[in-house]
Amino acid sequence: MLSLTLGRTWAITRKEFFHIINDPRTLFIVILLPVLQLVMFGYAMNLEIQRVHLAVVDYAHSSESRELLQHFVGSRFFKPFPYEGPLSKVEDLFRARRAQAVLIIPQDFDRQLLRNTTVPVQVLIDASDANAGTLIRNYCEQVFLDFNARRSGKLPVPFEIRSTVLFNPDMKSSFFFVPGIVAMILVMISALLTSVAITREKESGTLEQILVSPIQPREIIIGKVIPYILLALADAAIILLIGYGLFRVPFRGNLGLLTLLTFLYVLAALSLGLMISTRVKTQQVAMMAAQTATLLPTLMLSGLIFPIASMPKWLQLVTYIVPARYYLLIIRGILLKGSALQQLAAPSLALVLMTLIFLVVAARRFSLTLEG
Repeated sequence: MLSLTLGRTWAITRKEFFHIINDPRTLFIVILLPVLQLVMFGYAMNLEIQRVHLAVVDYAHSSESRELLQHFVGSRFFKPFPYEGPLSKVEDLFRARRAQAVLIIPQDFDRQLLRNTTVPVQVLIDASDANAGTLIRNYCEQVFLDFNARRSGKLPVPFEIRSTVLFNPDMKSSFFFVPGIVAMILVMISALLTSVAITREKESGTLEQILVSPIQPREIIIGKVIPYILLALADAAIILLIGYGLFRVPFRGNLGLLTLLTFLYVLAALSLGLMISTRVKTQQVAMMAAQTATLLPTLMLSGLIFPIASMPKWLQLVTYIVPARYYLLIIRGILLKGSALQQLAAPSLALVLMTLIFLVVAARRFSLTLEG
């Protein structure tokens, strides 16, 4: 009995492999699309601002003010330029997008420095983009701290701050986003590929042949999932290698653990795609449903871009049904922190539970389809 089951399952698996090999669209989705998505998203999703146009109003025109300006010039974040117009027209710089910030140095800047008093240097920031405004303010504060340190105590500092940044000391956005992009690509590709698995049989008319065959629903489900598991794992290896080579994302954890938990995540995504394919009738609808069920939830609700802790409580509850939420904890933990299985037990168990639910629903739904 077991040999018959294995034989029928292997026959479905071979059939699916032959279809993939002879379908150039599937090969494009499997091989080229993930690479293109990783490169585009990897460079586009970057919280760092490299070119802040800084208008400078220097009323002091002293060596001390020029020294402060040199710190802004030497920073890779700022591009200072002089502004000679009246202060009442400063807002026009923001409206015309000529500047993102304005630095105003008072006339008695050097004298106040000699008196060891607090110097009221003013910085005006365009915060129409709140995130960019916060980053620009942080960049300015860092320049001022550096200026204070270089003056060897000429400015009073009430206390000294020494911070240690762990896991990402250079504060590179790519270290945070690239693992998230891997999670997004894997769930998209895996669900997309299997979402058309059953609907293709319906459209091509081969489902009627299955109805009169002795093949069991579970054998069809397993046979169709196996090829896509291997393809998805190959995709994962390719995009992780590109992330490591192109974006220099570190790898501090265990490769075997990452492979095992990535397999689990891929299985959950494939099961989701199969569940979708059993509930729709056409490949086009299946692909649209798979994109809707994976892309937006992964982008918005997994913690890829927006912190889950900052969301409303009811929306935080919704995130628990998003598979990428758990895999993000896994891949970021392994790559950036070197986390072990005991630290990742909770998200791993959540993926196991989701996989079982999706597979059971897909098998039951497909069994009903055969019977009906």
